[in-house]
Amino acid sequence: MSERARILVVDDDPSLCRLLEMRLQSAGYAPTTCESGERALAELEREPANAVVTDLRMDGMDGLALFEAIRQRWPALPVIILTAHGSIPDAVEATRRGVQGFLTKPFDAAELLEQLEKAVLHGGGRGSASAREAGLRHGLHTRSPRMEAVLERALLVADSEANVLIRGASGTGKEVIARAIHTSSPRADGPFVAVNCGAIPETLLESELFGHVRGAFTGADRDREGLFREADGGTLFLDEIGDMPLQLQVKLLRALQEQVVRPLGGRQGVAINVRVLSATHRDLDAALADGSFREDLYFRLAVVGIELPPLAERREDIPLLARHFLGEAARRHGRAVRDFSPEAIETMAQADWPGNIRQLQNVIEQSVTLCTSEVIPDDLVRQALRQDNQPAVPTLAAARASFERDYLVRLLKLTEGNVSRAARLAGRNRTEFYRLLSRHELQPIDFKR
Repeated sequence: MSERARILVVDDDPSLCRLLEMRLQSAGYAPTTCESGERALAELEREPANAVVTDLRMDGMDGLALFEAIRQRWPALPVIILTAHGSIPDAVEATRRGVQGFLTKPFDAAELLEQLEKAVLHGGGRGSASAREAGLRHGLHTRSPRMEAVLERALLVADSEANVLIRGASGTGKEVIARAIHTSSPRADGPFVAVNCGAIPETLLESELFGHVRGAFTGADRDREGLFREADGGTLFLDEIGDMPLQLQVKLLRALQEQVVRPLGGRQGVAINVRVLSATHRDLDAALADGSFREDLYFRLAVVGIELPPLAERREDIPLLARHFLGEAARRHGRAVRDFSPEAIETMAQADWPGNIRQLQNVIEQSVTLCTSEVIPDDLVRQALRQDNQPAVPTLAAARASFERDYLVRLLKLTEGNVSRAARLAGRNRTEFYRLLSRHELQPIDFKR
């Protein structure tokens, strides 16, 4: 049993809550009691627990509704249900949904403690109470309920051998989650090998994954093992799996099914022992529908799915991540920058972040590099955001507006702010020319000598 594991007890009968509290304290647990499901959820938000013991029949949110809410928010947190109205259908329904245990009042104390010990050992001790702390060990800084749920799911699946498909927009931290799964798994002592399937030309990707023998193609002057064999005994992370060509998808599926790879040009297959984690920012449902991604490979890769939220949907993490990146950047560049101004934090919290965490890190890097004080001001953050969001090629409207403003400035400089002469050179009347100046907030007096 985990030392002083925290147990949340939920029952609308205060006397039963007190009885359970005394029993659990004497057994070495740290119990907290609540008299409603709604209060229990609020208490879990305040402080995680290792397991929940709840009554089934309660006013408002009943035990099964509480369990469903917990499963959505903290999927690894075990729940044991107690009820004076126990019946076989209730027990079947509860266990079918994934409830850890179901006991009828008056319950047997020894049986309850036995179920709690199993729950803490196999569930809550690893996931719910320590998801945030475990995330920090893997460089995952969060206080977001959505990200904590992702962490719990990742840590829960880490102990298995199931292949995992991680979805999320670019820059949301898919490789970080993959590494966390690997280092929390029984394969942690083995290699973690990552490859971006979208960054390697189709002609080279097969050799990169499966290896080749000498002479297999022009330039193959020696044997190459390939990444599957490099990852033997560990984990292979296939990033941007949605970009893999169809022909190669067939060979990947065969390797996963048989746990055997055949190098290009080779005659013999080589046995492998590899767990595959994959990730994509593409809509694989659409790819399945249009035939650009194989359905059988999809189900082989996505035994378990994990969805990462964009940064804009976990805004409570922005100050936390920003200060983490600030510390890293300040050490790397030898700068004495220690914090952001309140206005800078507000600007970051309200930004759109289309590039997600990767964009945030880039903005912080720019701000730290250019900062001349201990506190990063708002204008540096705004400048970095504008530069980061600026497209490589401007739109036609933006290019036209830029040209028009530069042209007007040139005319005003040439005529030293004389609107009549400038309008005449532009082939426009004074009224129309003033309208153009107003659009670009240009004042003729600023150009007079």
